[in-house]
Amino acid sequence: MDPNFLTSVQDNILIPVEDHILSHNKIISALILGNKISVHTKENGVPNIDKVDIAIIGVPENRNDINYIGEEINLGEIRKSFYSLYPGNWSIKLADFGDINPGKTVDDTYEVVRSIISYFIKNDVIPVIIGGSQDLTYANYRAYDDFKKTINIVNVDSNFDLGDSSKPIKNNSYLGKIILEEPHNLFNYATLGYQTYYNPQIEIDLMEKLYFEAYRLGEVCNNITSVEPVMRDADIVTIDLRCIKSSELSSRQKLSPNGFDGKEICSISRYAGISNKVSSFGIFEYRSSNEDEITEMLIAQILWYFIEGVNCRIIDDDFTNIASFQKFSVVVDKYELIFYKSIKTARWWIEIPNSSENNNKLKEHSLLPCTHDDYQNANDGIMPERWYKAHKKNII
Repeated sequence: MDPNFLTSVQDNILIPVEDHILSHNKIISALILGNKISVHTKENGVPNIDKVDIAIIGVPENRNDINYIGEEINLGEIRKSFYSLYPGNWSIKLADFGDINPGKTVDDTYEVVRSIISYFIKNDVIPVIIGGSQDLTYANYRAYDDFKKTINIVNVDSNFDLGDSSKPIKNNSYLGKIILEEPHNLFNYATLGYQTYYNPQIEIDLMEKLYFEAYRLGEVCNNITSVEPVMRDADIVTIDLRCIKSSELSSRQKLSPNGFDGKEICSISRYAGISNKVSSFGIFEYRSSNEDEITEMLIAQILWYFIEGVNCRIIDDDFTNIASFQKFSVVVDKYELIFYKSIKTARWWIEIPNSSENNNKLKEHSLLPCTHDDYQNANDGIMPERWYKAHKKNII
């Protein structure tokens, strides 16, 4: 791709951050994030991608929201809140590339989002998308077509978003399009925090039939650390703000009395950041509000914790050096399960074997993140559920 791609599209596609938001930074403190990161402005143009590790980009596109009635999205208040925070002890470099100007059609927007995300990933930059309706996850997913690899998506959501794939894509049905549309790059889809009463039983059964992962809200809240191995295996992480309980949000954003609280969603975001595999991150279903800044500040803190996680990444999955890990073998039923434990971090993996007799989706032996509990359960004769589902997906 043209190394000057972002510069060539900035006049027509990328909208710079508004001057009044930048002016707001100057009256707070020279130490806040807004005065520490590179920002796309009218005066300076787009930031130099060679000096960026994480790229923030807004996508105010919501025309495929099933409840769309013509309202527009303004992401300025999110930026005000985010810029007002102080950075951690970070070594990574941040840049805000402004907003993508919605296209004439939603498909036009999808294509721009796909192209820009692909460009960032090819340049080892993690794109952070702020939307906009969650069907933008489809465009995010299609950005990985250029890499010819299987993709894992983790969706933090109260709904599965399978929908009716025979109808045009909407924010409650984009997953069906991802599953059915070629090229078929999706290996695993995991939903964290789903609420049963928001999902028809036929979709719950289909998630099980496809060997996808689904973790109920109570299950995750009772053990927030359970999301760590799921995030460690994700390429794309997407958060639907409707998974957050209404008491944490502004009135326009309220949906359900049940959901994650602010501390829980920030913890989940940090786990996403810590994952060495996560290469794109998105927060969706934001609705602009003039009444207060509660939602905007929570989004800002979710972003902050994701960046904090990225800054804390540790390379601990190089298993070519036998001095860096321990290897364990456990037989459960007819299967020999091979576990690996990193000496550096004490994190665990389990091997997914490939058979030359099958047309495996994974082209080589792969390691699935797991926990010490999975190893202990295997010793007690209990098959790890994540391993079983991954194994079945690999051979069907």
